[in-house]
Amino acid sequence: MNEEMINQVRNRFAQVDACPQQGPRVFFENAGGALTLNSVVDTSKAYAAIPDNQGRDNAGSHELVRVITKAKDDMRVFMNAPDGQFFVGESGTELLFRVIMNACLGTAGDGIVLGSTVEHPATRSACHRWSRISGKTHRLVTHDDALGLVTAEDYAVQVTPDTRVATILHTSPVTGMGMDVAAISGAIRAVAPDCIIIVDGIQHAAHGQIDLASYDVDGYVISPYKMFSRHGYGLAWISDRMTAMEHDSLVGGPDGNWELGTRDTGAYATLSDVTDYLEWLGTQFTDSTDRRERFKAAGAAIHAHEKSLTDAMIQGTGNLPGLASMPRVRIIGGIDNPAREGLVSLYVEGMDSADVVTALNKEGIRTHLRKADHYSGNILDPLGLDGCVRVSMCHYNSLHEVAQFLAVMKSIAE
Repeated sequence: MNEEMINQVRNRFAQVDACPQQGPRVFFENAGGALTLNSVVDTSKAYAAIPDNQGRDNAGSHELVRVITKAKDDMRVFMNAPDGQFFVGESGTELLFRVIMNACLGTAGDGIVLGSTVEHPATRSACHRWSRISGKTHRLVTHDDALGLVTAEDYAVQVTPDTRVATILHTSPVTGMGMDVAAISGAIRAVAPDCIIIVDGIQHAAHGQIDLASYDVDGYVISPYKMFSRHGYGLAWISDRMTAMEHDSLVGGPDGNWELGTRDTGAYATLSDVTDYLEWLGTQFTDSTDRRERFKAAGAAIHAHEKSLTDAMIQGTGNLPGLASMPRVRIIGGIDNPAREGLVSLYVEGMDSADVVTALNKEGIRTHLRKADHYSGNILDPLGLDGCVRVSMCHYNSLHEVAQFLAVMKSIAE
């Protein structure tokens, strides 16, 4: 993206270059929660005032139902989901627990629940609990420590015909590496064709490229606050096969309904704000009038721009050396890793990573400390690290911001 395009993009986001508490700052904490679209802020305010509920025979209620239906249709096109259903819940983590619970309880009471060591604790913890309760064994495929990812070949070695449930992490929030979901799913189905496959897409969603039709999976979960919307809800897609499984629902209620209670229509409405934005972005890179093609163009542009940012961060820009040239800096996942998606995790030899985050923050660079705890120990412990600095970017970040970061890192590393 050129500078004019970046400025157009940045103008659509709230607090893009300043924090109400800190003042001017560079926001490189997008993996913790992306910036929010201005349109999402406005929509949230408007829907907070509405007293009506869905399912009533009045004009206000009818409009709420229309908005929810539109949001689901918008997500169906964006995520390329010709079948199945979308529903919202408390959070992405809560939805992963719920979907995994029902997959474990709804399949034969033996066999394997297969995941990987690269996964976020949302899936690993849910599988740990519900595999035991459902009489299954939880098995983990070991990820590649050096590359920060797991491959289809790794899964192929571990999958067995009695694999009942499998989980896949689309992108790691610690290493920043994306997995080949379609290839991993294919490796699983080749041996266990009836396996229920569930994907954690929470970290991947902001990068704009989701194609459910190509994945051959049964569940996909995102957290919209990490995709330019707001906190307070998660979004799940499940296949028709998963929809038909027994699940928590009201006795006598509608068949196939996975939502529990009245959901926030404003949450659904902000999903349409996100798809409207991504479609607009796509029109800047394609002349197609087809919505799906516009979403694909937006995703390609996002990927290309974020790669240019991570390349500049690692290799340098202008007269500023990149992280790879700083003698004490080490990059998790390697310097040249094509699986990287807008994120660089690093540590400085001889310096506590918490101190690096503090030093960056004092200079107006917002990053995040990942500690070897229940969230990130699966990645950091094998590397012998007690922490790392996560520098996470999105497509609205600029090369100038990368340069600001590198200038500060140069002084820190020296």
